[in-house]
Amino acid sequence: MDTELPTHELHRNLKNRHIQLIALGGAIGTGLFYGSATTIKLVGPGIIVSYLLGGIVIFLIMRALGEMAVDEPVSGSFSHYAYRYWGDFPGFLAGWNYWFNYIIVGMAELTAVGAYMHFWWPGLPVWISAFIFWVLITLVNLVNVKAFGEFEFWFALIKVVAIIAMIVLGIVLIFMGFGHTTGTPMFSNLWIHGGFFPNGISGLLFSLVIVMFSFGGTELIGITAGEADNPSRSIPKAVNQVMWRILIFYIGSLAVIVTLYPWNKIGTTGSPFVEIFSNVGIPAAAFILNIVVITAAMSTFNSGLYSNGRMLYGLAKQGNAPRFFAYVSKPGAPIVGILFSSALVFLTVLINYVAPKSAFLYLVSVATAALIINWVMILIAHVKFRQQKDVSVLKFRMPGFPLTSYVSLAFLALVVVMMAIMPEMRLALYIGLIWMVILYIAYKIKNSIEKKSMGSGQADHRTIH
Repeated sequence: MDTELPTHELHRNLKNRHIQLIALGGAIGTGLFYGSATTIKLVGPGIIVSYLLGGIVIFLIMRALGEMAVDEPVSGSFSHYAYRYWGDFPGFLAGWNYWFNYIIVGMAELTAVGAYMHFWWPGLPVWISAFIFWVLITLVNLVNVKAFGEFEFWFALIKVVAIIAMIVLGIVLIFMGFGHTTGTPMFSNLWIHGGFFPNGISGLLFSLVIVMFSFGGTELIGITAGEADNPSRSIPKAVNQVMWRILIFYIGSLAVIVTLYPWNKIGTTGSPFVEIFSNVGIPAAAFILNIVVITAAMSTFNSGLYSNGRMLYGLAKQGNAPRFFAYVSKPGAPIVGILFSSALVFLTVLINYVAPKSAFLYLVSVATAALIINWVMILIAHVKFRQQKDVSVLKFRMPGFPLTSYVSLAFLALVVVMMAIMPEMRLALYIGLIWMVILYIAYKIKNSIEKKSMGSGQADHRTIH
């Protein structure tokens, strides 16, 4: 007797404009608007170089993922590729780790929202803001993929317009010599406060940890492939635009920030974007930017909840998650996966109630460890993919393969070493190792249950027939 719930299929309702803005929205969030303050403290004006190095590696990782996504546009993305081209356990690990990563990222984004709300209401507890936005974004994701796409499209568009406007305004202020009695451009802020790298090469290396957290979400491009109406066109376009997006939105905006304002006067309790425009005497710009950074955090949480629902759906289809996660509502939303993921993100409300001051840094460190596992698995899965494919039929190829793959893996290994050296980040590596052990045990238990059920299923099959 079939006891499974009746289910529907995911709908290919994401248009090219949705894919492009989702790709952009996933890459611009709390890491830039909030975490950059901590990064600036580590590396000073050299943050420009930090983001350039990290951006190049992320672009290469996205090209590897894009090559596979164009060849096989499926929901579940790199979990599917790891499962098919590498092995059962890598597919299991990749999918569940990506899901875990976005649970933590969602928690970090909601924590950041609470910090941003302090701009208007300094006494408002972080957990209250987190709860309100948690409810709102969960409801949006339960409607259908088109509603999510529209919501994310406008969220990302607000970020894009605001950052471009901020860069233009910042450049005008720089060349006007705003704040200087001589009225000369303020490029001297790049070197007069201890130099371009005030904390030396070690500051640059340590900054890469938070920089890489900032790029978490770019791999969402691969997740959307299963619901893109024309993946062979939209995925390459989205991937290729990653580099100029990094140059404009990360490097461009941060170059303006550290030129416009002394790096050693930037605080770490809010968004440096809001703080600087408030301190240079433009409260209206600071007010608007605070709305934007809240929108950015909501956008990233929105994208994360979307991808988590689809990842659980993909894992269930593989047999690597309970079957009920494959349930899709009539409008085309994997609501069981969304609700389960959202329920775990709700823990951030409790975390911020218990430890509001240290919550964000701990969440960032754990999310970074999970992200590195994701990216390593994308690169290795791509190497395995290439070994089993006729390269001549691939429509979208990773440049410089295999050298670029190994250079990217070496860079990620360097980031892990830096995390091991930093006391506040070291705990995340332990959590990451424990998490992988848990997943391995879960995988073995799953296989054991499957073998037993297959045996009984064969017996039932013989009885019936």
